[in-house]
Amino acid sequence: MKKFIDEFKAFAVKGNVIDMAVGVIIGGAFGKIVTSLVNDIFMPLISLLTGGVNVSGLFVQLSGDTKFASIDAAKEAGVATFNYGMFIQNIIDFVLIALCVFLFVKVVNSLKKKTPEVPAEPARLCPFCKSEVAKDATRCPHCTSQLSEAKA
Repeated sequence: MKKFIDEFKAFAVKGNVIDMAVGVIIGGAFGKIVTSLVNDIFMPLISLLTGGVNVSGLFVQLSGDTKFASIDAAKEAGVATFNYGMFIQNIIDFVLIALCVFLFVKVVNSLKKKTPEVPAEPARLCPFCKSEVAKDATRCPHCTSQLSEAKA
């Protein structure tokens, strides 16, 4: 049992696990921000464009003779409904959330410092097989020939 506890401690305090936990927490908070942006900013604007139609409230009544004004009223009466508006709403939400995440990642990537490319270490050619060999090599890794002198 002690070995199990020690293994769990080693696992729990590894950098990857802690990084993942921080990522999940930050992701949850970011998710709330993006959801609010979609629901409180974008959806009212889309509602203006569609003439005030509540997309999520669109449905087709599948049974019953009485026509109901809303999904909630139909469900309360026990009438089956086909809620295609909720599906459309979820597609709109997904597209807008994906767009927000894409733009956020694009901004974060542009803010990251650009690391200069490190030039590759110059190589030399093996005099026997003509393959590239590191400049400080004493033996060719391709043909195993002894090289005259390593150039530092």
